[in-house]
Amino acid sequence: MLSFDIDVDLQPAFHWNIKQLFVFVVASYETKKNPVNQVVLWDKIVEAKDGPDNMIIKEKGVFCKYALIDQRGGGLRGKNVTLSLYWDHMPLTGFLVSNCHARFFISFSISKFSILL
Repeated sequence: MLSFDIDVDLQPAFHWNIKQLFVFVVASYETKKNPVNQVVLWDKIVEAKDGPDNMIIKEKGVFCKYALIDQRGGGLRGKNVTLSLYWDHMPLTGFLVSNCHARFFISFSISKFSILL
């Protein structure tokens, strides 16, 4: 099972016209067939109405909500995977601003898988 820690203060991303942020972790990797592959592993909606304490995400050992699987069937064994944290601004009025920020990049190589039933 893949898990990670998240420690981010999203308060600076909020202002008078932001209703909520859609926060998500993306795994990126390369294959011979596709140089760019991205999979969302985890997401969360952070709302302005919930107050400043909820704009700080500090969680340890967060498990993926969505599976890290290569959809083309090439497998991820031996591949370098980069995890990135993004958030989309969802305003009260105006345009949705997507993929605004990437805060951390962590690369790791998947060497073996084990299935837990």
